[in-house]
Amino acid sequence: MRRIYLRRRVVVAMVLLAVAVSLIGLAKALLGGDSTHTKVASAASTDDSTLLSVPATSEVTTTTTPPPLPPETTVVDAGPIPTPSDPARVYIAGDSDAGSFAPFVSRLLRVSGVVATTVDYKVSSGLARPDFFDWPARLSGRIPKLNPDIVIFAFGGNDAQPIHGLNKQVDTPEWRAEYAKRVGAVMDLVANDGRTLIWVGVPNDNQTDTTARLKVQDEVVRAQVAVHPGVVFIDSWNIFSGLDGGYAQYVVDPRDGISKSVRSDVDGFHLNTTGAEILAFHIARAVESDLVNRGADLASASTDAG
Repeated sequence: MRRIYLRRRVVVAMVLLAVAVSLIGLAKALLGGDSTHTKVASAASTDDSTLLSVPATSEVTTTTTPPPLPPETTVVDAGPIPTPSDPARVYIAGDSDAGSFAPFVSRLLRVSGVVATTVDYKVSSGLARPDFFDWPARLSGRIPKLNPDIVIFAFGGNDAQPIHGLNKQVDTPEWRAEYAKRVGAVMDLVANDGRTLIWVGVPNDNQTDTTARLKVQDEVVRAQVAVHPGVVFIDSWNIFSGLDGGYAQYVVDPRDGISKSVRSDVDGFHLNTTGAEILAFHIARAVESDLVNRGADLASASTDAG
């Protein structure tokens, strides 16, 4: 009996020992488990999302703060959209050439219903002889007063002569440099603050020597246009030349495709009425393009006017 009792006590003790070991393991599991399981869990969590390695403050910053916008100066403000109640102000200035095409330009633009035109010209004027008429001074006063959106400027053959104060002929480096300086100064004065300058180039002449001087003038102006992005150039030389690039008494009218006489019978250089109308057609197209860029609805305006 005693052996049986001892055997039972041993079995009970072993059972109690097994229970105790199990309780110890359970307690460890409840308190966090062993180091091996902890490492596995951490590795699994890291694989789930890389955001766990980014500090919370950094994550908030990158998701809620947008990147900086470009500077406002990169956006060109062309002013308000031209409308019948607030029309674009167009200022036409220059010599007798400007005076000849100005009425036709004004008439063509009037159809748009969104343009108000001011004409200001002086016969035989230009940039070569400020002692006769000082255009930079004139513009310095008129531009701030009129505050035009678009300026149309034209100088003819009056500038193909020695410049006042510079005793040099037209086709010399000194003349080119001085005339370029004067042309550039006018472009700088006018073509800014959202204003468009449309510079009407000079045509050629039926006299070879005069054409040679006019060509120098034309080349200088073209070079300045190239370095003044706010300037639109009307290529009168090309418009009123023949197929060979030389002087032409007759050119094709773009309005109807018919060849017509475009030069004055008096001197062969100035444009007659038809020539002035053709030049006005090209200028008006340039103005209309600028109006569209400013947001004007020319289709509706033309319909309303009709």
